[in-house]
Amino acid sequence: MEAAFEALIDGLVEQQYGLSATCLQPALVQDLRMQLLTHFEQGDLMPAGIGNQGAFGRNLNIRNDVILWLEKEHNAAEKAFLEQIETFIEYLNRTCFTGINAYEFHYALYQKGHFYKRHKDQFDSDQGRLFSLVCYLNPGWTVDMGGALMLYPDQETIPVLPEGGLAVFFRSDEVEHEVQPANAPRLSIAGWLKRV
Repeated sequence: MEAAFEALIDGLVEQQYGLSATCLQPALVQDLRMQLLTHFEQGDLMPAGIGNQGAFGRNLNIRNDVILWLEKEHNAAEKAFLEQIETFIEYLNRTCFTGINAYEFHYALYQKGHFYKRHKDQFDSDQGRLFSLVCYLNPGWTVDMGGALMLYPDQETIPVLPEGGLAVFFRSDEVEHEVQPANAPRLSIAGWLKRV
């Protein structure tokens, strides 16, 4: 597991974003995918918003995915995922002295044609989000299915296909990014490692 963590950290240090295809075991990816689809069928996912606190709102011209915040109490797969996040936080704090003491993660489902326009993850009114982490739950994803995560570090444009098991890690206040329109249902878990 530490090798996967190091791949994320090294990528962030060297090029402003880290990628790892081995952070989550394939069985956990499958379990999380099934849980997300079950939540969706039960109507648990809600339209995502933008902003926070008094500036929170919904704007379908900016994003139109649906989300559900993860809690350890939901089920075993989500508990296992969040415990792995806690292990990563402990590793970051021990090796990189990041001082992270909180996190928040949610499922995100983009249906056909759905997108999220270019943005950063840190709010102007709240500097708590330090790092963004996205984990994908889509087996066999191909270029023609759309839905690429576009990263914009240092005037570059880096497309990342949302292939199942892949994790993407970057600073919430530095790297602008967007989700291009999906041509098939696109499933992920997105969240932030925070200092509060």
